[in-house]
Amino acid sequence: MAKKKVLCIGLVCLDIINVVDKYPEEDTDSRCLSQRWQRGGNASNSCTVLALLGSPCAFMGSLAPGPVAENLPDVSAEDFSRLDLSQYQWIHWEGRNAEEQIKMIEQVREHNSQQQEDDRITISVEIEKTREPLYQLFPCGDLVFMSKDVAVHFGFHSAAAALRGLYSRVRKGAVLICAWAEKGADALGPDGVLVHSDAFPPETLVDTLGAGDTFNAAVISSLSGGGSLQEALTFGCQIAGKKCGIHGYDGILQ
Repeated sequence: MAKKKVLCIGLVCLDIINVVDKYPEEDTDSRCLSQRWQRGGNASNSCTVLALLGSPCAFMGSLAPGPVAENLPDVSAEDFSRLDLSQYQWIHWEGRNAEEQIKMIEQVREHNSQQQEDDRITISVEIEKTREPLYQLFPCGDLVFMSKDVAVHFGFHSAAAALRGLYSRVRKGAVLICAWAEKGADALGPDGVLVHSDAFPPETLVDTLGAGDTFNAAVISSLSGGGSLQEALTFGCQIAGKKCGIHGYDGILQ
């Protein structure tokens, strides 16, 4: 029997990356060494990394023909209702159009209520942007990824403090995770035990674009494969660190 898939829902976009020899100082000109166009967007990036890690996965979002697409609509609850949910073991939402996403998550909860425990879908959400409407997603996920930006927005100065301060917002039994760049990542679950992993910085910092998406994907890959929270957090930091030392994603397993 084929393994059920991880579905990522959110944005796909075009990233245009200019490569320079050092990080540019403010108000200075820098010569561009090279430029590349690559597919981007949080959910799309996470799906790319999941595939590289060997996790069966799928992406749901708006696509358009041509090299550049503008004003694509976000996935609606009506779009989502057409899915056969039985093919997924995990669904991850990149926080965007929160009201519609809550309706989608309610559809999954309804589906889960009719399933045996082993067939229930795990729900994860990412709250990355400091936008008030997104904060209504906190109580929606079995696993909630909160960005450093959001933690700082709420007045916290470390991942551990943010998790303890905001854990009351998540649903009973959920796990709240916060990555804090070079300081690694922390997680807090229903047992009240804070789990931490140090960062694994590369020898040379090359490309941090999508590092958070990579971290999220690696955590999901590990947990969906039966890993513990500590194992998943450490794996997430390892793969995100590896990604920061290469251009794009293709070398993360070397």
